Amino acid sequence: MSVTGPAVCAVDGGGTKTLAIVLDRDGVELGRAVTGPSNYVSGGTERVVTNVTAAVAAALEAAGVSRPLDLLWVGLAGIDRPGAREAIEARLSHLALDVRLTNDAQLLFGAFEDEVGIVLIAGTGSIALGQDRQGHTARAGGWGYLIGDEGSGYDLGRRAIRAAAKAADGRGLQTSLLPALLAHWELKHPMQIIDEVYRERDKGTIAGCAGLVFDAADAWDPVASRLVQSGAAELASAAGAVEQALDFGNDTVPMVLAGSLLVERERYRVMVLDRIDHQFDLGEVHIGDEPALMAARHLARSIQS
Repeated sequence: MSVTGPAVCAVDGGGTKTLAIVLDRDGVELGRAVTGPSNYVSGGTERVVTNVTAAVAAALEAAGVSRPLDLLWVGLAGIDRPGAREAIEARLSHLALDVRLTNDAQLLFGAFEDEVGIVLIAGTGSIALGQDRQGHTARAGGWGYLIGDEGSGYDLGRRAIRAAAKAADGRGLQTSLLPALLAHWELKHPMQIIDEVYRERDKGTIAGCAGLVFDAADAWDPVASRLVQSGAAELASAAGAVEQALDFGNDTVPMVLAGSLLVERERYRVMVLDRIDHQFDLGEVHIGDEPALMAARHLARSIQS
């Protein structure tokens, strides 16, 4: 069956996959599809355009929509790099009557009726983004795993490995993170950690160790507890920096929390929010588990109005 009324689509393009979701004007999901990665930094223009186009086409097919979309919002990792937007925007224009191209994190602003508020993300990496009623934007964090991403999975995993190494040497406090890390990687001796860390691995390997930190903190390990508390403070600080850089007047500030650490780790989320609430007047808090769906619903609302 072919859909004849207005249809909208949002695309979330990241380093591992590209997700496209098609809705009708009432916000009802009609279809979705997933293709390969579309991070501009690691993939370049051709791969981004190919995977986004394929994802939209497959989602349209699943939705039964055979004509150009009315509205399309494409959020891509790495699109803020100089020249990236210009290289991609024109090549996606045929997909819809109106195409909006932003970075992937900005899809989460779809949770806000007027796109005013702060987005805080903590997954493998971390970043805070904000926009006020004057259209001014600000960001904090997002510097990448080598020089930033405090409070993220990679940051907690890296610091856990350091704490384990210090414990093995006797340079630091003894911590259950050491035996937990050895068991996690099925190692017999602490020195084998070196091979695990320095062999060719992706960021997810280190970020995956964050789970050990949360488990140890839940079991009252003091070293792990300090790591978790420090991470929560860093994320709250990033949100506070964005709030200070913008003008929200006397209004409460709504937020979207996204990324696996803030979506799936409730205690961590509460710790972060408690610290944020001491910095500014926090409004409604949304959990952004599907940025593309949030953005698509925002597009549907805009058609209705």
